[in-house]
Amino acid sequence: MRGIWFVTAACAAALLSAGAVAKTAKPAATAASKPLVIKDCSDCPEMVAVPAGEFLMGSPKTEPHRGTEAQHTVTILRAFAVSRFEITFAEWDACVKDGGCDGYKPDAPWGRGQMPVVNINFRNAEAYAAWLSKKTGKRYRLLSEAEWEWAARGGSKAAYAFGPTLSAKEADFDASSKTELNPKGAARGRAVAVGSFKPNAFGLYDMHGNVWEWVEDCWNDEYGPALPRDGKPALTGDCAGRVLRGGSWEDGAADVRAAARVASALGDRSWSDGIRVAREL
Repeated sequence: MRGIWFVTAACAAALLSAGAVAKTAKPAATAASKPLVIKDCSDCPEMVAVPAGEFLMGSPKTEPHRGTEAQHTVTILRAFAVSRFEITFAEWDACVKDGGCDGYKPDAPWGRGQMPVVNINFRNAEAYAAWLSKKTGKRYRLLSEAEWEWAARGGSKAAYAFGPTLSAKEADFDASSKTELNPKGAARGRAVAVGSFKPNAFGLYDMHGNVWEWVEDCWNDEYGPALPRDGKPALTGDCAGRVLRGGSWEDGAADVRAAARVASALGDRSWSDGIRVAREL
């Protein structure tokens, strides 16, 4: 593929080792020109290397429709990899076929294949990451909430990776009503195949909309001073509820902002909930 580097895990580590630890680093302006893509096995998802860096997590008080998103500085200490696309039904089915994922076979009314897997709860998402770890010998896991927002923004300080507003031509969400955040547009009423829209500056697709993505953090109503500032997950708070990020096909523009966050119980499943995974470098 033009503009993409596919590399082995060893090569990825070597290329990133010199700049793996952040000080006050900012994302490279040319990050999307040749994203570093890692694929550990034929059934594994493509992973994009995301640099370390520092950013303002949350949203400013001036951002329309913001929620519990007080701004605070977070430093992502080390580079890591993020699945380039949301995990698909095809990738999930490979896990089931290989004896992982507890044999659970989710479904959706719009088909399988390259559609994002849905009807996935938090424990299912953990099981998929554990299967990848066992299969490859590399550490796969869910992203932390801070890592997810850093990856979603791709260096942007606006409500979206692409600017202060979002169009239905840029993401799959309910744009049927015009708001301060979006022009009036389509409400597709379903998920779409992964990679149907342009990527962000880190080379990641569908960070806004399509399906919600489980992250590792326990739910906290507000960002408190005791919560991590180093990109690690918050493992205190309401741990019977975990955080989802990114919004979905059925949500309006407010819920697909980079800073938007919701919680769901560990065992809850929905046609709007899916997975994205991280991998240590």
